[in-house]
Amino acid sequence: MRMARVLTAILLLLTGCGAASGDSGGVTGTASGGMTGTASGGVTDSESVSAAVTDSATESVTETLTASGTDLEIVCFQAGKADAFLLITPESAVLIDCGEKGFGKTILAELEARNIAKLDLMIITHFDQDHVGGAARIINNFPVERILQSNSPKDSEEYEKYIKAVKNASIEPETVRENLSFALDGVAYTVNPPKKTKYNSDSSNNSSLIVSVTNGANRLLFTGDAEDERLEEFLTLDWGTFDFLKMPHHGNWHEPLPLLLETTAPRYAVITSSDEEPEDAETLELLESSGVETFLTRNGQVIVRSDGENISVAYA
Repeated sequence: MRMARVLTAILLLLTGCGAASGDSGGVTGTASGGMTGTASGGVTDSESVSAAVTDSATESVTETLTASGTDLEIVCFQAGKADAFLLITPESAVLIDCGEKGFGKTILAELEARNIAKLDLMIITHFDQDHVGGAARIINNFPVERILQSNSPKDSEEYEKYIKAVKNASIEPETVRENLSFALDGVAYTVNPPKKTKYNSDSSNNSSLIVSVTNGANRLLFTGDAEDERLEEFLTLDWGTFDFLKMPHHGNWHEPLPLLLETTAPRYAVITSSDEEPEDAETLELLESSGVETFLTRNGQVIVRSDGENISVAYA
C-alpha cells in the first residue's frame, strides 16, 4: 500500500495531469493557478492544489500530491477533552482548533518556544468551547494571517470573545461552504465543510470542518467532533486512505466508526480525551481489532513527524 502511494505520486509528477486513482478509485483534478473551492470572502494563494468534487451519487475527491513533501511536525496538545493541533513546516504554521478557554496561553508558549513569528492559518472546525475557547487569546496576542471557520455560530462567551478578537485584529474569517483546497510550503490541505446548516442531533458537532493534509506520500485526516450524520455524509466521498487519523468527537462511539476505519485504513490514530472524560472502550476495542496504533492525549502530548515518505507518531 505504501509503495502504491509513492508510485502514484511519481506518476502524477511525470504526467503533469490530475488523473489519479488514489488508494481506492478517485477522480481527476488539475492543478491551477488559483484556489479550488469557495469560502465567503475568499482569498488566493501563490501555491495551489486542486480537488474535484462531483455531484454524482458516489462522490469522490482527489488531491494532487507533491513530489516529495517537506518536513512536517504536528503537535497534538494535551488539552484535556479538547482539540488543539499545531502543524509546522520550515516555512509555515497552521493551527487546527484552540482548546478550551485559557488554553491559548499554552499554545502561545509553544509558538514562542519554537520561534514561530506568525500563524499562516487558523482553522476553527466548529464553535464548541473546547475548540474555539483559546482562539481569542491567540488572536489578541499573536499575528494570524487567515482564519477558516465552520458555518454554525454558537451562543457562548467563547464565541463572542472570538468574534470581538477577529474584529479588533481586522481579520475577516472565511466560512467554508464548499470543498476548499490549497497548499502551504509544499503541504496540501483540503477542507471539507458540512453540507447542511442544521442537523437532527448536535448541530454544532455535526457542523465540523474535516481537514485532509497531504505531505508527499503521507496523508493525515482531522475530523473535528463529527458525529453520526456528519460522518455518514463524509463517507459518501471517496477520500482514499490515510496514515494518521484524528478520531472524531474525542473517541466517543458512533455507528459509522467501523466504516470510517475500513475506508481510511490508518496506521496511527490519536484521541483527544481526559482522565475525567475518557474515550469509549468500544472505540478503543475497534482500533485495536483494526490494527491501528493509538495514542491518547490524556496520557501526554503527542508528536507526529512526516518527511513526505516516512511518518512516525510518539508521545513527546
